[in-house]
Amino acid sequence: MPEGSVQNPVCRFRSRSEHLLDAKGRLNIATRFREALRNQGEERLMLTPWHNCIRAYSLPEWEELEIALTAQGQKSPEKLKLIRYMIGGAEECVLDKQGRILLPANLREDCRIRKEVVVSGMIAYFEIWDKEVWEAESKPTVDDFHNFEQVLLETGRF
Repeated sequence: MPEGSVQNPVCRFRSRSEHLLDAKGRLNIATRFREALRNQGEERLMLTPWHNCIRAYSLPEWEELEIALTAQGQKSPEKLKLIRYMIGGAEECVLDKQGRILLPANLREDCRIRKEVVVSGMIAYFEIWDKEVWEAESKPTVDDFHNFEQVLLETGRF
């Protein structure tokens, strides 16, 4: 198999969509994301705050992240602070029969998430943003595309 080829099925989150939270703070997970989880034999997600959004990881991906964070011996103050923030702020959730997850109130509050959200696939995880915050911080501008081209050039894929 050529170098860099995918050998085993992996959980990949691709694309972006907009959703409305219900009155209880539940988010309907897109079918394509639910299928990615099921392909891994999982219906659990780990949610953690990250800057102004919630990151959602499949449980196996989350466990790999935990191993990577704890495997390298002595921890710097920055790494300890990161672990305290990400791991200490994490919440496990399970998809219900309708394919929804409950976004805990504390995570919604920390990440300024109200009713309208944008869910953005980030390959190994996906992000859940308040729509207004997404539009202010993450929506690319015309000026961003020069940098995007440079990143693709560096990967050898452009």
